[in-house]
Amino acid sequence: MWCGGSPPEADIEYQEKRRSPRYSFIASAELIEEKADVRIASRVSELSLHGCYLDMMNPFPTGTMVLVKIAAGDAFFEAKAEIIYSQLNMGAGVKFLQVEAVSQAVLERWLDGAEKDNQRQSG
Repeated sequence: MWCGGSPPEADIEYQEKRRSPRYSFIASAELIEEKADVRIASRVSELSLHGCYLDMMNPFPTGTMVLVKIAAGDAFFEAKAEIIYSQLNMGAGVKFLQVEAVSQAVLERWLDGAEKDNQRQSG
């Protein structure tokens, strides 16, 4: 996880493309590549309104369309997504493409809590 200083190499080209702030957020996740019905268990390390970073050893290749499921506490989020960058032995950046209203509300609640945690730590 990146905390100040220079961003990891893979983040550099995406840094300017972000539409919303990214927050440290730890949760369990599952990625499902629906065509082949391949599932990968993962862990969310960063979350934003438009995507997340998932820690995993063998991520799907860039451009793979997936269903991402995230669980934290008793809340659950699900979205159709695309792998926008992939780092072997590290993880993948995921862009949310289609989010149902119920999942969007969960995401916004998580981000609100993460933003407040971030303000407390930096203030």
